[in-house]
Amino acid sequence: MSSAIKACTAIEGLEPKRLWEYFAELSAIPRCSKHEAEAGRYVFGVAKKLGLEVFKDPKGNVIAWKKGTPGREKAPLVALQSHLDMVCEKNRDKAHDFSRDPIVLKRNGNFLTADGTTLGADNGIGVATSLAIMEDAALNHGPLEFVFTVDEETGLTGAAGLQSNALKARTLINLDTEDEGVLYVGCAGGCDSIGTLAVAFESLTANHALFTLKVEGLRGGHSGIDIHTGRGNAIKLLSRAMHILSDRGVRLCRLSGGNKRNAIPREAEALCAVPAAETEAAAAEVYKLDKIYKKEYATADSGVALSLTACNGKKSGARVLKTAVRKRLVNLLNALPHGVVAMSQDIPGLVETSANLARVTTKENSVVIETSQRSSVESRKTEIVQTVNAAFALAGAAVSHGDGYPGWKPDLHSPILKTAMETYRRMYGKEPAVKAVHAGLECGIIGEKFPGMDMVSLGPTLEMVHSPEERVQIGSVKKFWDYLLAILESV
Repeated sequence: MSSAIKACTAIEGLEPKRLWEYFAELSAIPRCSKHEAEAGRYVFGVAKKLGLEVFKDPKGNVIAWKKGTPGREKAPLVALQSHLDMVCEKNRDKAHDFSRDPIVLKRNGNFLTADGTTLGADNGIGVATSLAIMEDAALNHGPLEFVFTVDEETGLTGAAGLQSNALKARTLINLDTEDEGVLYVGCAGGCDSIGTLAVAFESLTANHALFTLKVEGLRGGHSGIDIHTGRGNAIKLLSRAMHILSDRGVRLCRLSGGNKRNAIPREAEALCAVPAAETEAAAAEVYKLDKIYKKEYATADSGVALSLTACNGKKSGARVLKTAVRKRLVNLLNALPHGVVAMSQDIPGLVETSANLARVTTKENSVVIETSQRSSVESRKTEIVQTVNAAFALAGAAVSHGDGYPGWKPDLHSPILKTAMETYRRMYGKEPAVKAVHAGLECGIIGEKFPGMDMVSLGPTLEMVHSPEERVQIGSVKKFWDYLLAILESV
């Protein structure tokens, strides 16, 4: 037994035992997106130790194969696909280095969570599930192909980098969705846009005092799955406050907010210069706006807090943005779309198109603004990207884009969907829900790269992914495990 398992009391007594033990071992390995090489070595090593044929491609994706159990050797080959990386978010007051520190697991009733950081159940539970299936020789299944991709969370580049002959299976079960009892058959495509606004500064005059304007206490969440919840965007709330404070002569030195392009920003702050004669009035404006925010978000984001705090120490050498530049920046942040843009006209309750104002960073001579756009309709994805670009262009910002990724069009006549639905009915006596998700899944890219791939996605119940509140419902993991094994037995 590894030291990671010995040190983790949070998983004691949980079933399936080996799944949870693999999850604990994986949680001890740093694996932020684009830095998941050690997790890849770990998975590769497990497959090797178990005597499986295993391959690592130039991108770092790991693919392994397990023979079918006796009597099932000639059944169709099925791929189980999950991703190795995780979103690395932590609370501001949490001392944690994601490049070296393990995720500390905590059990709270029927939930497993982490101590002030993201949990990594997205998609660590999927990875651990595959590893446990790899190991268990008593299971009844046909030949299996295990696909572990890298860098799903920041661009799906691992799936995009799969070689055209990498996958042998033409039936795939993706283990990366977050509602037990729901079968996902479609997803949104997406594109990132980055605006770089050149800025100019001037020296701060003596009759100003430095203050920090801060938005915090928000829940954040996944910019696709949680975008419909109405949770606050810290950058939008900060820019709204700056717009109001500008009438009090408040100047802006720098601002920052957000962390990942696929997460709704939970925190943002600005270093401001407030005229000495306006400090009380500015504080009153912030107090009033804080009460407004708390009222507006009483249901969706009750922890929201806006504060203005005096900075102690010298202000010599402080610079403020020139007035015209500050106006362009604040207007741009207020103008950029965030949230639900359109609901699907075909699938009730599904977000069709959305935008996320994700991150803002002040550099030496520029402010960089990162956004992400999603849609299950390709033409609408193009439209919302153009809308964002137009706002950047009007402000005079230079624009660049990520490569983007395709959506996954639902196929309600899919054979693996039919098998999964029949299995659920037989086990639980009711119909599973069949949905599309407003998030990027690797199924979109895999379906495009491997024509004819028959796919379905499922998983246990996860909540608040991409935020430090992320948690997995413990009971749903056992149900997910039993259901997945029954599907594999039925193929």
